[in-house]
Amino acid sequence: MNRVGFLGTGHIAAPMARVLARKNFSVTVSKRNPQVAAGLVADGLGIRVASNQGVVDASDVVFLCLRPAVWADAVAGLTWRDDQQIVSVMSGVTLAEIAQACPPVTKISATIPYGFVEQGNCPLPVVGDPSAVQALFGDENPVLPQTEETALRYFFAASALVSGVLEMLETSGDWLAGQIGDADQAEVYVANMVTGVLSNMDKSRAGRLADEKWALATPNTLNLQMVEGLKRDGAFDQLPSLLNQISASMEKNA
Repeated sequence: MNRVGFLGTGHIAAPMARVLARKNFSVTVSKRNPQVAAGLVADGLGIRVASNQGVVDASDVVFLCLRPAVWADAVAGLTWRDDQQIVSVMSGVTLAEIAQACPPVTKISATIPYGFVEQGNCPLPVVGDPSAVQALFGDENPVLPQTEETALRYFFAASALVSGVLEMLETSGDWLAGQIGDADQAEVYVANMVTGVLSNMDKSRAGRLADEKWALATPNTLNLQMVEGLKRDGAFDQLPSLLNQISASMEKNA
């Protein structure tokens, strides 16, 4: 498992390729995004660029980082080996579809990486055989094996919360900027306040988010005013429904 390849070289593949190269894995990426591929080579980490077949030939583990609309054409005609493993980061593509398109590979999994996997602490839910993801990224990132393939769809939906949280922070920063007259200071304050709380919080089990919230929102505090005000105004009432909609949008023929 010392040789890792990436079919599709974009904002998801690049940070994974860099972190593995720094850990002395042999990394080969495809030519699909020439600018990103050239940048990875220029980083001086020993990353190589090859054709799609060249990536497969040079790898024990191959990550499929392709757009769902083009992945089937990209892997069509490639010759695989039965001792290889495939890890997909594509939404809406089933493990069965990958197995049918990439015989004789049987060790297939799928996960959801974010760019900060390069820094560690990126949660990685995995369906299928989790051994490759665990071996490659498990030392620095929590790997969350799932027994049902459909579970990944719900993780994808939950991951969309990141943009929603950023929208809340942006709105709060804009409000603070209007009060103090300095947009830079406002955004620095809001972003670092939230990331500081989260970085120092135990994130190893359920209930820690609520514990942290109520540790801040004690009686007669500003934090309690915020929590109660948001609940009173119904700010989160439609969130479960929205998550269901996002999840359903990834179903076949949704």
